[in-house]
Amino acid sequence: MNQTKPLQNLVLLLCLVGLSVSLTSTQPGSNDAKPNIVFIVADDLGWNDVGWHNPDVKTPVLDQLAHEGVILNQSYVNYVCTPSRTAFMTGYFPYHAGSQHGVFRPDKPQAIPSNFTFLPEKLKELGYATHMVGKWHLGFCNWKYTPTYRGFDSFYGYYNGAEDYYTHDIDGGLDLRDNKDTVTTMSGDYGTYFFTDRIVDIIGKHPQTTPLFMYLPFQNVHEPLEVPKRFEDMYANIHDNNRRKLLGMVSALDEAIGNVTMAMKSAGLWDNTLVIFTTDNGGWTPFGGNNYPLRGGKVTLWEGGTRGVAFAHGEMLQKTGYTNNEMIHAVDWFPTILAAAGGTADAAMDGMNQLNTIMSGQPSPRTEFVYNIDDVFPTKQGAIRVGDYKLIEGYAGKPDGWIRPANLTDQQDGGDPVTGTWLFNLKDDPTEHNNLADSMPDKLKEMQAKLAEYRKSMVPAIWPKDDPKSDPKNWGGAWSPGWC
Repeated sequence: MNQTKPLQNLVLLLCLVGLSVSLTSTQPGSNDAKPNIVFIVADDLGWNDVGWHNPDVKTPVLDQLAHEGVILNQSYVNYVCTPSRTAFMTGYFPYHAGSQHGVFRPDKPQAIPSNFTFLPEKLKELGYATHMVGKWHLGFCNWKYTPTYRGFDSFYGYYNGAEDYYTHDIDGGLDLRDNKDTVTTMSGDYGTYFFTDRIVDIIGKHPQTTPLFMYLPFQNVHEPLEVPKRFEDMYANIHDNNRRKLLGMVSALDEAIGNVTMAMKSAGLWDNTLVIFTTDNGGWTPFGGNNYPLRGGKVTLWEGGTRGVAFAHGEMLQKTGYTNNEMIHAVDWFPTILAAAGGTADAAMDGMNQLNTIMSGQPSPRTEFVYNIDDVFPTKQGAIRVGDYKLIEGYAGKPDGWIRPANLTDQQDGGDPVTGTWLFNLKDDPTEHNNLADSMPDKLKEMQAKLAEYRKSMVPAIWPKDDPKSDPKNWGGAWSPGWC
């Protein structure tokens, strides 16, 4: 009996199996080689506040990472902090979670409801160590709403939307935590420095056998505008005080991220690390941020407030060194990161898995998204993008001009009312100069009908009255959980 052909077939089968194992073991998400994932969020970093958009900005580390990886040129975020962080951590649009109206305030009993599963909770199920350093801003009035109760193994940072970089106070209370403990020993130390030190410490102690997820929502460059003088001196040619300090804070952020990458390399973790970098909203022009040539900025629904700087970097990326123009939204990072880790998000989630888009440049599965929907005065608003078209109805926000860095002090106004109806073709008019609402009535009606359909699923905004029980005087001088 001739055994040659069966043996040849067996050898071929084994070779194919071996090839399959080899390919899957190098893919993010495989059980054999789960990547480390570093999710970096800059606070209030504007479109024109990074070196790859503006050569006057000194961000050599970020520039190198962006150019070595994939620059995400159509990556959208929400118009202010809390809504974007809601999207990052839940995968749902803020109007589905109740965080669509402004930002969470320290004296209001606000939080993302517990029925939402946060990203680190899912990653822990996949065997990840999960650590957070930086800004939370998703609720703290009850311990169950704080980071270590929502999936993080450790938390070093602050609960609220902003704090002093040196005193670590906000609105009359200390806001600095190491896990659940109030930190009282860092007054006078620059926050970005010791946050980075903690990140480096986490990396140095991390076992290589366990996949690592780090969520690093940096304090920079949110106001107050405070930075060590050596960074501000890098921009001595900038005469506007706010702009000079802001750019110094950008460069301090760049240095911090450089120290993080060096620590990852020293620990032997870098080659299997996926880095995702994004801002949380556009630059805040009254405090030195800039989004030129985009219109408007933070707190507005214009592109300057919602189209964010972003990139992905990692050895596992199959196509690099280019600018990707596929549509991505903040809600997509949850399912995308989960897919990279080998998991699958709930099919009902607003977010879409963009892993193939950032890995190899495949077309985005997303063709539309919601900028925001809010029915609370004075910011009653609705805005969507469908294909190339964008509709804004109601409150769009100010400033609404095209503000060059040299003219930051005069807050250029676009001349439109703060509320109205606008229709733009963003492919032809990415800077939103030409309102098509009157000239394209059929397209306007189509977009309005789509927005009305989205509105049907809006949940009420979480916007309760101030609660005096929150007063830091009741909690030893610190903003603390336990009053809701």
